[in-house]
Amino acid sequence: MAKAKTAKAKPNPRNKKLYDDGMKMRKAVLGAAYVDNSMAGADDFMMSFQDITTEYAWGYVWTRPGLPKKTRSMLNLVMLACLGRMHEWELHLKGALTNGVTKDEIQAILHQIAVYAGVPLGVECFRAARKVFAEVEKGK
Repeated sequence: MAKAKTAKAKPNPRNKKLYDDGMKMRKAVLGAAYVDNSMAGADDFMMSFQDITTEYAWGYVWTRPGLPKKTRSMLNLVMLACLGRMHEWELHLKGALTNGVTKDEIQAILHQIAVYAGVPLGVECFRAARKVFAEVEKGK
């Protein structure tokens, strides 16, 4: 039986300016290829979540004054680690590198995570960081 082809879902943000600003920021931090792939893979069910993420997280929070992107990336690494969201952690580690967070700073962040959130989590983050560093060095 052939699989039915579904039409590509289209974004439908509530605030176009926040959405557009968010999309620009999202691509700057995570990379256009990653974001474009996420958007292309979104069906009607998932597209509403893409809209919310782009508009509010990236458009409202990430573009607000008060914190530079580098600091926001550092905060995200700690929060995502503490929540155990390692897939997102790896993605945001790549974004942190894009935003100017150095390997030495990442190492210091991982020490903070290990001491305050637990050594097993620190170990997991160090492993994930080594994986991401290798991917970035290979140009992935």
